[in-house]
Amino acid sequence: MDLRTLRDMAAIADPIERARAITRAMTEQQGIAEEAARIRRGAIAEAREAGYTLEEIAKALGVTPGRVSQMRKGPAAKAPAPPVGQRPPVIVQRALPTDPATRGSASLFLTEAERQGITAGRKMLYVGLEEATEHVAACLRIQPGDEVIARRKMMTANDVPVRIATSFFRNDLFGGTRIAEPDFIKPSLQSAIQALGYTFGHAEETLTARPATRFEADTLQLDPGEWVVQILRASYSSEGTPIHTLETICSANRHIFTIGQVGGLDEF
Repeated sequence: MDLRTLRDMAAIADPIERARAITRAMTEQQGIAEEAARIRRGAIAEAREAGYTLEEIAKALGVTPGRVSQMRKGPAAKAPAPPVGQRPPVIVQRALPTDPATRGSASLFLTEAERQGITAGRKMLYVGLEEATEHVAACLRIQPGDEVIARRKMMTANDVPVRIATSFFRNDLFGGTRIAEPDFIKPSLQSAIQALGYTFGHAEETLTARPATRFEADTLQLDPGEWVVQILRASYSSEGTPIHTLETICSANRHIFTIGQVGGLDEF
């Protein structure tokens, strides 16, 4: 991906399409970088077999001999892959799109887990203001860096952390309401939104597989190199107002995603 391509994507008028294009490009770029690193390791190995010393290779590449040694290791620094047939400690099913009755329950995750015979738990990690990232800002139609209300919680299945779910709300619409209060909202977040006079219009969901951030890896207790699946759901009122953006980070090897078409009404 060159600078011209990046500028072309930055000029896409629709913010959602712009975010999707950038996400796809970043994923492709990572694949290219991994393949390039593999080719470089092969070239260094050939040079060593041809009699070049680490010092000579380092001088030619403009790096230190220690850096050349790191280049040679590549993915060997990652945790070894589990034996074939070994399953992760828990597998949770996540339906996309979500059945309206399930989404409208007190907790989507608790309801789904109960149906699967899983002992589910959830813990509120944070409620407060934080700066909107680019993809959240695009969904809420605000500027990146604007303050938004974040409600972040972690879900466990049989005591194993499996998801981080963060609800984002515009502070100019929901500041000073129950949405900004700490702890879980009863009977449900959906009921609190409706009590403020908003009626569901439509939602857009985007699913992206990517490497975990340090926070995600630590919170979900992931092994080095494990990926996550990010589900970004942007919900809008019947008037088109961006009401609720939900970012769910799922441990990729602890989930099965069932994809189906749901008829009837939907909810935030």
